[in-house]
Amino acid sequence: MIDVVIIGAGPAGLKAAITCATYGLHVKVIDEFVKPGGRLLGQLHEEPNGTWWNGIEQANNLLEQATANGVTIDCGVSVHHLEKTTDGWVIHTNKEQIISPTVLLATGAAEYSTPIQGWTLPGVMSIGAAQVMTNVHRVKVGQRGIVIGLNVLSFAIARELQLAGIELASIVPPKFSQITKETGHPHKIMDALLKYSHLAPSVFLRFGSKLIKNQTLQRIAVDFYPKSGISVWGIPLHLRTAAVEIFGETKVEGVKLVNITSSGEPIKGTERELLVDFVCISGGLYPLAELAAVAGCPFYYISELGGHIPLHNKRMETPLEGLYVAGNITGIESSKVAIAQGNTAGLSIVSNLMKNNEAIEEKVNESIVNIEQVRHNSIIQFHPGIKEGRKQLNNLWNDYKCQYPQKYKQMY
Repeated sequence: MIDVVIIGAGPAGLKAAITCATYGLHVKVIDEFVKPGGRLLGQLHEEPNGTWWNGIEQANNLLEQATANGVTIDCGVSVHHLEKTTDGWVIHTNKEQIISPTVLLATGAAEYSTPIQGWTLPGVMSIGAAQVMTNVHRVKVGQRGIVIGLNVLSFAIARELQLAGIELASIVPPKFSQITKETGHPHKIMDALLKYSHLAPSVFLRFGSKLIKNQTLQRIAVDFYPKSGISVWGIPLHLRTAAVEIFGETKVEGVKLVNITSSGEPIKGTERELLVDFVCISGGLYPLAELAAVAGCPFYYISELGGHIPLHNKRMETPLEGLYVAGNITGIESSKVAIAQGNTAGLSIVSNLMKNNEAIEEKVNESIVNIEQVRHNSIIQFHPGIKEGRKQLNNLWNDYKCQYPQKYKQMY
């Protein structure tokens, strides 16, 4: 009998599997990708202490621990339905039906798409796809490209592409529209960039960002932002230049750019073409939570966490008995936080299956504290308001328990 089915073999899922198996539970992990590791497989960045975070090495380490503890891992498996019956949770996959009393959803995140004229041309890809092709499959996505979209994800992966010997001509925002009103408006972009300023690769940029926290100074900074951009790792970072169109006959040949005002309006007569052979679009990440919705879990939209979040508590429990969540499905954060959450979810599962074990319950509480410590020390913050978002979610959990005491820990 399978005690726990974990959907998602990324950092959260693998860590949870290791924790559960350590206490003798029979664990099965399934993932639709061809190999375990999730987003770890594409990650590579330098830590503040000069060491390198190598996602592939981290994934291999977790995989070795899981295998050594007897965890069954089945890749290439897609889950299309999840339902609660009298026998437990039934997981419908493309290969079989699996029944288990406990399910952990560690499905991760997906990328927002930003539609731009010409985005269906061969050579246009999401920034995450470029990361996977480069770091996982070792396929060079092109010779010279451009990144459309200014956010922490685009900065991190642009650096990874550069380290792989790929030239990036520029990082620019998309043309301002109703769809891109948050990601295409210079003032909105500036506000977001300042929240990521601690990640800036130079002391000058970090120091300068501290001087323009004031809203008035921010407006001045946008108005006088250099037309040539600011160099980040030798890549021009533009705020007053936007991508209007991707062009090419049968594949990407270039991008049409235009200078924009501080309010995002195009300036006539400044249109020009930048020749590139690939384009990466970076629209940010959102929690991949469809299975939680199918299962009937309550949802709340919390922008600080990246989108619609399945309701859960600090123990990674949902209101549905036997259903847990961990990783980016709970809010967009770093892989280190996902690993810490996976450990908490695993301990919570063990504690609930092995009733009245004070030692395990103590470890659950310790692991919750550890999540906060990891979150505090994480150098990559996808959403600066993550702590406020977590507090809001915790309040919603408490409200839900008070409002629906009979539904708490029950299916609808």
